[in-house]
Amino acid sequence: MFLTRSEYGALAFSCLDYISPSATRSRCQHFLTGGPAIPSAVEYAMEAIKLGSTTVGIRTPTGVVIAVEKRVHSPLLESSSIEKIMEIDSHLGCAMSGLTADARTMIDHARVTAQNHSFTYDEKIKVESVAQAVCDLALRFGESVHDEEAMMSRPFGVALLIAGVDELGPQLYHTDPSGTSTRFDAKAIGSGSEAAQSELQDKWHKQMTLQEAQILTLRVLKQVMEEKLDQHNVQVAQVTPEKGFEILDETTLKNVIELM
Repeated sequence: MFLTRSEYGALAFSCLDYISPSATRSRCQHFLTGGPAIPSAVEYAMEAIKLGSTTVGIRTPTGVVIAVEKRVHSPLLESSSIEKIMEIDSHLGCAMSGLTADARTMIDHARVTAQNHSFTYDEKIKVESVAQAVCDLALRFGESVHDEEAMMSRPFGVALLIAGVDELGPQLYHTDPSGTSTRFDAKAIGSGSEAAQSELQDKWHKQMTLQEAQILTLRVLKQVMEEKLDQHNVQVAQVTPEKGFEILDETTLKNVIELM
């Protein structure tokens, strides 16, 4: 018989009470399972993100820019069919890194949450509320709802950068498989995230314009991508109070690349 998350958590805490405070995590894991410490399912999900496409997001006073590399592994693959950035509502969208199928499930949930809020309250949902809804779903793996079968037997192997504009201004949130939601001014996720985040820390500033943010996201991706960056292997979107969420077309993207 498998333990539910709540039962497992209770057992874990009783284990910590039973063993002295100086006991190591591995000893506690040995007490629970009768074996050596092993990575948790969430840690495995985190590893899937580290192998995913590099994704970058930057918040500015006038809007948010998100950009992601599109890995075209074959000349026979149509690059336009690779979607790494998706719209959630007219005022917000997200970029993903990790398992695309898992991301679609989360994004569908975010879309339904946004539409239900709009229908119920006749207003656009806050960006933070969408991020929280995604995190709530991330924590539901292995559980059943209303006597239904569990929708996912493992954690979602995807991280999202959720970008939007609401009454608080431009917002950028990061969500991960652990169900954690964090607000950022600039954030990188994916396989090249360490180098990309270091570059963002050096180049980002509070008064950055939207065009400067577009150029910086592409410069960061250029540094970590194996292939030469062009308008076919990257995807860029922006969210502004005036135009809402929009994905840049290849012509616009090419013009931005020429400004680098």
